[in-house]
Amino acid sequence: MNAPAEQHRHAVVAQYVFDGETVHDNAAALIEGERILGVVARRDLSAAVPTETMPDGSWLAPGFIDLQVNGGGGVLFNDNPTPEGIAAIAAAHRRFGTTGLLPTLITDRAEVMTAALKAAQESVQRNPSILGIHFEGPFLSPGKPGVHNPDAIRRPGPSDLETMTGLCGGATLVTLAPEQAPEGFIAVLRAAGVTVALGHSMATYEETRQAIAEGLTGFTHLFNAMRPLGSRDPGPIAAALETPGCWYGLIVDGEHVHPAVLRLALRGLGRPVLVTDAMPPVGGAQSTFSLYGEEMFVHEGRCLRQDGTLAGAVLDMASAVRNSVRLLDVPLPRALHMATTAPAAALRLDRVLGRLAPGCRADMVALEPERIEVFRTWVAGRAE
Repeated sequence: MNAPAEQHRHAVVAQYVFDGETVHDNAAALIEGERILGVVARRDLSAAVPTETMPDGSWLAPGFIDLQVNGGGGVLFNDNPTPEGIAAIAAAHRRFGTTGLLPTLITDRAEVMTAALKAAQESVQRNPSILGIHFEGPFLSPGKPGVHNPDAIRRPGPSDLETMTGLCGGATLVTLAPEQAPEGFIAVLRAAGVTVALGHSMATYEETRQAIAEGLTGFTHLFNAMRPLGSRDPGPIAAALETPGCWYGLIVDGEHVHPAVLRLALRGLGRPVLVTDAMPPVGGAQSTFSLYGEEMFVHEGRCLRQDGTLAGAVLDMASAVRNSVRLLDVPLPRALHMATTAPAAALRLDRVLGRLAPGCRADMVALEPERIEVFRTWVAGRAE
């Protein structure tokens, strides 16, 4: 005889449960295996369901999703494009509430891109925290390289489509400069299921609108490393802010973009998404790391190259949420939305991730709301 269904279920109770859209008071996330069955009032829980209750005042929310993670735990993806390297990065970020991420490879040689793709493919199959891969480059503007190696920046060739579309069973995000891509390249990537974002670009407003028409839907670290917004030269920033169907990544560390500018971005028609652009010091023991053979260092909250160029960020997602509340005056539910449902939607995964809703994977965080600190995470229904 089969055991009653309730014995295969369990519930996590918190004073506040944010399901991705709505805050439920004194409620529970009901879980069966790896999936959410729903959010229910605590009083409606069956006595037969095992229950874990979070401390008074706690919030329960979907797990954070980060679309731009270069490294963590002392590991840089470019230097260690292996399943083991990816696992170390994911473990470092999980302690800050990130339950799903895209390991991000910045501009590098073709053989490194191939190795990164292979590592991501293996990781997607065995590590639920790995959602796919983000290729940030090498198809960028030579005029906006940021910390990327200018010698490795290039235009895409015929063989690049195989790499860009080669991941099976996971999400691929490609950041490129539309003005560097041949006509139809973005459309081909989009047709293959790849999410395409503008970044490190000198594209004009008109070139950006054309890229959106071809299938570009995102903007990587809006404002940083792109043509600035001008009164007669609106560029990609204006296109991002006026297009409801597009999303844009915001690095809310108080360093990359002034909070006043970020507050304006939150009023745009596009969908803001929190990203970290994290480098190896996040969750690691060292404040320095090597990139392209050159030493980078952390100084007063900034990740820097020796010449003062920003080299990614020393930011985790819990801090990004906290900064959104404290620096941008965003209510906690909206800050959580930008770290959960919004990035899932950017990858077209919001039917299964980023929400506490029936059928979604049970990725969750429990946090203390005053300090906005994560004290518990679950990935695919399992406490970490």
